[in-house]
Amino acid sequence: MTGTGSTTRSGDLSLRRYFYGTDGLRAGWRLLIFVAILEILFGFNKLLVNPLMRGLDDVTQYLARDVLDFLDFLLASWIMARIEKRTIADYGLPWRRSFRRQFWQGAVLGFSSLTVLLVLMRAMGLFYFGKVALHGAEILQFAGFFALAFLIVAVREEFRYRGYGLFTLTDGIGFWPAVLVLAVLFGYGHIGNSGEAWVGILNAVLGGLFFCFLLRRSGDLWMPIGFHLTWDWGQTYFYGVPNSGEVLPGHLFNSQFSGPAWLTGASVGPEGSLLCTLLLVVLFFSLRHWLRETKYPKVQESTSSR
Repeated sequence: MTGTGSTTRSGDLSLRRYFYGTDGLRAGWRLLIFVAILEILFGFNKLLVNPLMRGLDDVTQYLARDVLDFLDFLLASWIMARIEKRTIADYGLPWRRSFRRQFWQGAVLGFSSLTVLLVLMRAMGLFYFGKVALHGAEILQFAGFFALAFLIVAVREEFRYRGYGLFTLTDGIGFWPAVLVLAVLFGYGHIGNSGEAWVGILNAVLGGLFFCFLLRRSGDLWMPIGFHLTWDWGQTYFYGVPNSGEVLPGHLFNSQFSGPAWLTGASVGPEGSLLCTLLLVVLFFSLRHWLRETKYPKVQESTSSR
């Protein structure tokens, strides 16, 4: 009888090892629970929320879906935070640090990086800024509208691809392997863009790696959010170039490209240019000397027990 009980306890412990490590439920199981919660929320939206948006115009529908998607990820992350006894800040989005210095540093970096890229294209005879297309109150109206729109887009995409999933994958396989997995997913999400080619997909993957680098060295998502916001704002509104294959009305300049697609990005925009690839590489290596300290994640990384 004693031997049988001992064997049963040994079997229970052996089975438990597949689900729990020294710090609790293993990362893979936590990630599966997170995905299951998201699927439930997505199904709820599809059945009950999406039909309510059918009467809205295309732009409003697009922004509403981005907000809804972000709220789904936020709610799922909050539920996991309750289970894991953590906070949303642990997953890279501390609300108390929103719109502070690092956000604005990222915003300046994003707009200035795009400007440098377009000025380089102009010097090579590939890009022309054109004339101002807006006048009077329209300048501020469209500037404000696109700033708000791309703030929504930036917060949603950064938290979606570099929030709970990155934190938990890091806990399981380490930071940079997790970054690579999610950067590839980020690039895959751009495949459906109008006119997208392999260079644009490559740049989306590199962009995902770069945003993770900013997260790693700044400590949270607010610097990449600032960069993401003004990069998209600069493309769509200020310079009026295609943004991932889309050209929207209300841009400040009537600019145009002239030259081979592999240098200009053609209908995809600057993100489809090999010059953008070069820019991302230069940014990564140059910013390593400015952002030297590793600040994310704040918990000790370990894969031995997961």
